[in-house]
Amino acid sequence: MKFTLSWLKEHLETEASLDEIVERLTAIGLEVESVDDKSSLKPFVIAKVLSAEQHPDADRLRVLSVDTGSGSAPIQVVCGAPNARAGLVGAFAAPGAYVPGIDVTLSVGKIRGVESHGMMCSERELQLSDEHDGIIDLPSDAPVGTSFASWAGLDDPVIEIGLTPNRPDATGVYGIARDLAASGLGTLKTAPIEPIEPVVGEGDASIRLTIEAPELCPGFALRLVRGVKNGPSPKWMQQRLIAIGLRPINALVDITNYVTFDQGRPLHVFDAAKVSGNLVVRRAKAGETVLALDGRDYELTSDMCVIADDKGVESIAGVMGGELSGCDENTRDVLIESALWDALNIARTGRTLGIITDARYRFERGVDPEFMVPGLELATRMVMELCGGEPGEAQVVGYAGHAPKVVSFPLSEVKRLTGLDVAGQESLSILARLGFKPQGSGDVVDVEVPSWRPDIDGKADLVEEVMRIHGVDEITSKPLSSHDAVNGKILTTLQIRSRFARRALAVRGMLEAVTWSFIPAKHAELFGGGQDALKLSNPIAADMSDMRPSLLPGLIAAAQRNADRGMGDVALFEVSGTYEGDTPDRQRRVAGGVRRGTATLAGSGRHWSGNAASVSVYDAKADAIAVLEACGAPVDRLQIEAAAPDWYHPGRSGVIKLGPKVVLGHFGEFHPKTLEALDASGPLAGFEVFVDAIPEAKAKPTRTKPKLELSAFQAVKRDFAFVVDKTVAAGALVRAALGADKKLLADVGVFDVFEGAALGEGKKSIAIEVTIQPIEKTLTDEDFEGLASRITENVKKQTGGVLRG
Repeated sequence: MKFTLSWLKEHLETEASLDEIVERLTAIGLEVESVDDKSSLKPFVIAKVLSAEQHPDADRLRVLSVDTGSGSAPIQVVCGAPNARAGLVGAFAAPGAYVPGIDVTLSVGKIRGVESHGMMCSERELQLSDEHDGIIDLPSDAPVGTSFASWAGLDDPVIEIGLTPNRPDATGVYGIARDLAASGLGTLKTAPIEPIEPVVGEGDASIRLTIEAPELCPGFALRLVRGVKNGPSPKWMQQRLIAIGLRPINALVDITNYVTFDQGRPLHVFDAAKVSGNLVVRRAKAGETVLALDGRDYELTSDMCVIADDKGVESIAGVMGGELSGCDENTRDVLIESALWDALNIARTGRTLGIITDARYRFERGVDPEFMVPGLELATRMVMELCGGEPGEAQVVGYAGHAPKVVSFPLSEVKRLTGLDVAGQESLSILARLGFKPQGSGDVVDVEVPSWRPDIDGKADLVEEVMRIHGVDEITSKPLSSHDAVNGKILTTLQIRSRFARRALAVRGMLEAVTWSFIPAKHAELFGGGQDALKLSNPIAADMSDMRPSLLPGLIAAAQRNADRGMGDVALFEVSGTYEGDTPDRQRRVAGGVRRGTATLAGSGRHWSGNAASVSVYDAKADAIAVLEACGAPVDRLQIEAAAPDWYHPGRSGVIKLGPKVVLGHFGEFHPKTLEALDASGPLAGFEVFVDAIPEAKAKPTRTKPKLELSAFQAVKRDFAFVVDKTVAAGALVRAALGADKKLLADVGVFDVFEGAALGEGKKSIAIEVTIQPIEKTLTDEDFEGLASRITENVKKQTGGVLRG
């Protein structure tokens, strides 16, 4: 957002200097990005040509004698401008001056053998316009020897501020002046905008407007002005527009641009003679096109809003007008439009079409709805003053008025959220100066939000307003509060687990990868995703259309890319987010990994001692268990079941559970169809662990480590072989044996599984090794027999297994 200092002072009565204004703007949140104090124009002075003689060696050059008003002898200048003549008064640049329009620093030189001590400048050379047919020709009474920039009013500093998207009220100079006045840097000039009385007999009944898409256009104001004379805008307006980077076009267009930057109210003007029939605000028809003011044809969609007449689209609503109804020097009757548009629709339309305009910039942030009609009145008055004409009656269609938001504001929130000790009355005074309307009294006050602040939604927003006007620099620095203990917890549990998971997998020889969070739709569907809620509305590429439901598609693709480049034995992991829905609670923190080829924990590649084994389900299982152990999961109580997701091989995969309901992850070799769909090959095994599903460990009453207790008695091992149904998992039998005596039994492990006809159809034998650790005494034969009996009974009760004879 750019504006000049004089433009600002048109709305702000202040004696503050440029430096004070710049400092205050940044202090109140309108950060100044640059200031052009016009020092580049200071070297140019008004000079008079005393004589203009023909150059002896060039027909198109003249040798000028120039009086610069310094009191010294006239200066010789060689000039090729066709309008160079004796008596001309113009802008002179002496040697050493930098000429911005041609990016040259002048020096004394010879032109066709004649010395030239400076130059007489054109408007383009001073970046005043594109005019370069001749040197600047000033009135004869222009004071010779004085600063050209000061005399021409070109020394007006230009300030540029960087606006955050939540400040639409500061997209106009008036809104910026209002903020400065509220901060105590001056007084806001609030001249009322009087309504225009329509001329008798000059109504606008010939062109009516209707709104067919009220959801996209909450209001529309329109007025016909007859008999205008369109020409160049006045010099003061052109200078201000040029200073902020706009090109003056004609008075009617310049007025709309001026009001856009002055009040933050975009407008548009139609040549009424070029409008066929009545105007209608509607959705565009799919495939409909419009020739816009930038000379380009745009193809529209049904999601876009347009202003159309009987011939078709005349304007892309809120973004850019149409060329066919644009105003030129032949315009006599003009339609002035001031409308309200849906902010999100304007943003989508502009982004889809790739159009960035000053109107779009303001409408997509939210303009002041209550200034729609006053904006029309202001523009009408300026048209009448600069172009003449007779106004018709204003049409206001669809606008139901503004319902102001009321926010409950506890005054104590200022202290709580910012640390600033601001008196309650001062807080309310600041809000009142900004245009808010506090209502009532007490510790909690209802505050009515002005129509030009759509960004204010809650009490924290009001605290921010108080803070920035009172002064952010008033907030004193304080050290962070210390924790109760030296090793107090700073990171969240999820952050700690993510770090531990990364470290555990890196230690196991895996390399960390960072893959895209969005994947092709067919890959997402393959891994349980593909829901409409997880599809991107504007993907960066057609094959990256869905948020990933799993880390595995990206990791498998990365492993395959490595294999395609000769690195077939690779182990990759990632700890990141996956998405099961479009709400925060449906996002998961997952640790996933894949191993390819022979990239096992023991190493990869061929060796003289024997062929290296390919990765298998057991490698993936070991990786998953390592992550769970590193994250603090109770690995001694985990259950492994066979019902892994469909993308795994059904006979070489498993699910890790804690109890019957809590799923902590899954692992296995990948299904051949899965690899085929991902265009991947080779031995591939992987896993996923749901880091956020691991239950928090119970808080211990003390951080002191428990006393180390070692048994003085020798551990004893006994073997048992049970015949069970083939459907019984070995893990279930192990848990049953451990449950027989949790004090004496230190460990139970499976060392043999056998199937044969001698066992009976549908049966198998599972042999376990039981480690018995006496604690209080040496066990007798009776003790061992009793323990063995409890083990066999527990196994039979829970699994149906009997001792093998």
